[in-house]
Amino acid sequence: MKKFLALVLILLVATFFLTQARADVTEDLKAVEKELEVVLKEYNSQQSDYQKTNTQLQNLKSKIPVIEQEIIKKAQEVEQGEKVLEYQKQLLNERAKSYYKNLGKNPDSLLTLFVAENISQSLENFFYQKSLVNQDKDTIIKIVIYIKNLEEKKASLEGERERLTALKNEVDKQLATITGKIASTRQKIAQLTALQQQLIAQKQASLNLPKSAYTSQGGCSSDLTNGRNPGFGPAYGFFTFGVPHRVGLNQYGAKGRADSGQNAKQILEAYYNAEYKEGYDQGINIHVVGTNEYGQNFDKTWNIEEYLTHVYEVFHYWPMEALKAQAIAARSYALAYTNNGERTICPNQGCQVVKQEENYDSWKQAVDQTKGIVLLNDGKPISAYFSSTAGGYTYSSSNDIGSRPWTKNMQDGKNQYNNFDDIKNNAYDKESKWFYCDWGGREKYDNTAWLKSEEVADILNTLLLLKVDSSTTDNLYQTDKSNPAGKETWGFDKVKSELKAKGGNPFNNIDSISVNADFGSGRATSITFNGDVGGVTVDANEFKDRFNLRAPANIQIVGPLFNVEKR
Repeated sequence: MKKFLALVLILLVATFFLTQARADVTEDLKAVEKELEVVLKEYNSQQSDYQKTNTQLQNLKSKIPVIEQEIIKKAQEVEQGEKVLEYQKQLLNERAKSYYKNLGKNPDSLLTLFVAENISQSLENFFYQKSLVNQDKDTIIKIVIYIKNLEEKKASLEGERERLTALKNEVDKQLATITGKIASTRQKIAQLTALQQQLIAQKQASLNLPKSAYTSQGGCSSDLTNGRNPGFGPAYGFFTFGVPHRVGLNQYGAKGRADSGQNAKQILEAYYNAEYKEGYDQGINIHVVGTNEYGQNFDKTWNIEEYLTHVYEVFHYWPMEALKAQAIAARSYALAYTNNGERTICPNQGCQVVKQEENYDSWKQAVDQTKGIVLLNDGKPISAYFSSTAGGYTYSSSNDIGSRPWTKNMQDGKNQYNNFDDIKNNAYDKESKWFYCDWGGREKYDNTAWLKSEEVADILNTLLLLKVDSSTTDNLYQTDKSNPAGKETWGFDKVKSELKAKGGNPFNNIDSISVNADFGSGRATSITFNGDVGGVTVDANEFKDRFNLRAPANIQIVGPLFNVEKR
């Protein structure tokens, strides 16, 4: 009886191990294989969204180790089952012998039952022999079933291992393919981006954007106030707040602050996180080399204070506190740029504007009253960047300059902005003629930057087309110039037909446009267009990039914050 109980216990333990082996490993494999099939089918149908496919494949790959661990666990359990099986085989032989032996006794027991004098004892013996036979039979059946289950699990395990290996290889293969295509796509995007940025820079160069307040040249049409009529309607104008680069001192903002009663130190503290230092070395020499905007050539050395008297960055008739703030910023910039006179500085807007002749007396007075005053960071003069018009906001970095810890992201106004009208009414630099401008123009439309409804629809359609097929980018440059990629430039009708063929809904005309903005940071966030096929909202920065590459002539949006006017 003890041996029988031991056998039952072993069977129970072995059965426990086998039933604990995950029966759904195969189902997990099937699920991942099915998922891979769906991903590859989706990818093959589009052949474009590599990043999405890469993410999906990486997710699939992350599931494989889980299945792998389950298979390892299952293999361990099968191994344990095989160890138990060795003992089971011995018991099977014994039980088989016992079964046939006891089975042979049953007829004798039955005969004995009928002739026995002690019927009660005979019945007990009879049923005992029968129970032994049944126990042997049940044990044999259980062992046989156990062996069958174990063999099936071993076969299943081998199949799962093979499928897992194949699955891992296929996922790795697809990942390698996608990774290569992503690298190739990134390289192409980088090339396209470089080309597109070069084109935008060329268009911007034709606008003569005024980096300094003194250089009054520029292409701002100011169509809202100058009465120019493009000769068509409705007309849409894309108006930018300020001009690049909006980092550091806002020159027209400094004037507005001075007009409001702020002194030079307060003005500088508003624009820079820097130490206001008096008594800095005045004996440093500044070597000027290059040509300015007025055709004057330089290869000249001045003492830092004398050099400043030749700087022309703001108008001499501005308030004295604004002039003093500019003089301190210009002194700090020159010292930082030349590393206290160790290298040369250019005489134009690329550095700061310098002329051969000295500036007006009011400017020289501002230089003299701030003699030896500089702005420091970590004990060194800062590159005190400045620009003519920030458009109500200043930033701590730009594409041209990068980020500097002494510059600020801030609203440059008397009161907090909550909408476009607040900026126009409260910005310190609102008097600048470049404060709110539509840039560029076309001679045939009275040199204005107004666009027709269908021209705006066309620009929007190119963006919508790119979203469904990024490979069309080389065909979507502006139509009034040669294609920089050497491809065919698609016109209004071609873009519409391509967009429609790819499931899009192209616009024929635009009825209204509204711009949403983050008025805390001073950046347009989204634009909503309504037209003949309904409404659509797009990312503002994406649209700006498309606009600058597709808009005719040299018409451009030149900053992160812009609005649309209709007439």
